[in-house]
Amino acid sequence: MTDSIGIAVIGAGMAGQAHAAAYRVAPTLYDPVLPPLRYVAIGDVNEQLGGHVARRYGYENAVASWEAIAEDPAVDVVSVVIANRFHRQVVEGLLEAGKHVLCEKPLSDTLEDARSMARAAAAADSIGRVGFTFRRTPGIAAVRELILDGTLGKVLHFSGRYWTDYGFNPKAPMSWRYKGGPGSGALADVGSHLSYVAEFLCGDVRSVSGGRLATTITERPLPLGAVTGHHLVEVGDEHEPVENDDYAAFSAEFAQGAGSLEVSRVAAGHPNTLTFEVFCEKGAARFNQLRPAEIELFLTDGPEATNGYRTINLGPGHPYLSQGLAMDAPGVGFGQNDAFGYQARAFLEEVAGLDEASSLPRNASFDEGVHNMEILEAAVESATHHGKKVVL
Repeated sequence: MTDSIGIAVIGAGMAGQAHAAAYRVAPTLYDPVLPPLRYVAIGDVNEQLGGHVARRYGYENAVASWEAIAEDPAVDVVSVVIANRFHRQVVEGLLEAGKHVLCEKPLSDTLEDARSMARAAAAADSIGRVGFTFRRTPGIAAVRELILDGTLGKVLHFSGRYWTDYGFNPKAPMSWRYKGGPGSGALADVGSHLSYVAEFLCGDVRSVSGGRLATTITERPLPLGAVTGHHLVEVGDEHEPVENDDYAAFSAEFAQGAGSLEVSRVAAGHPNTLTFEVFCEKGAARFNQLRPAEIELFLTDGPEATNGYRTINLGPGHPYLSQGLAMDAPGVGFGQNDAFGYQARAFLEEVAGLDEASSLPRNASFDEGVHNMEILEAAVESATHHGKKVVL
């Protein structure tokens, strides 16, 4: 076990701050105690934002380049939370410098780059992992357990949606999120999440069909200042075309059953609605990220006249919660920010050489990140060829 771990985060936007905060929370979760953590640096080309985030979360320095972090001997662990098109250069540079890297999903903006990153991680002496944060959501993991232990039995059908509304306002400013080729919009942003959640429950995707991509707001105003997260800022009169998808959908054949997946960034009234229903031989279950401290369960083992969904309040008898929160009792409540804490804890345990001490599974490998992108690529291919079936 290492003596101490120095931490840096590259990217000071919304998701970068989630990583920065998660590393702060990680040592308070579970036993045994992690080695001492050193909060070394926040990296961002926007030096003012980087400095603010460093002060807010108690990191020692703010730097304007990823190279400064790669060259810093005080840094052992780095989260990379920047625009997808920059992932390859930064991640491969960090791995070459011997840093342990936790990269945000999707792994990159192209399969070629993602596969190169996976090869670099396989050859590195350090650890490379990709953040599939919703695998750490207790409700989703609880549904998975009910499938695996036979309570629900074999999956027959999955129906999932991830609706967001950060792009529904045509005055939302142009940013990197609206640039890139087909599939790099809503499909890559939130479809990547929904795809691995579906596989988490149903097994590997075997084929994709019925792909559909749509751009409903075709241009965006240019901002007059820096854009972070999904915030509205002052914009000018000049516009640029949107290059990628506001909406995406496809059908999938899984190792168990089939299903449909639908994602949007223009779903007004849905700031962050990941929801699914999974239908199985012995019943069904459903989850909604807007109510993350509960799941709904329907079992067919009782009298038909009294069958129906019942609400299960999550607590220490469900995945990740026992000793994972200061108050781990049912009804206390938790959400997506807590999943980032579990993710950071699992990564730091692996770096420290702790043998899955908290019972948290390891984060996804870069190979799994490549597979996730192969699903998205198949959805794009299906959409480009009028919904044709694409076998993975």
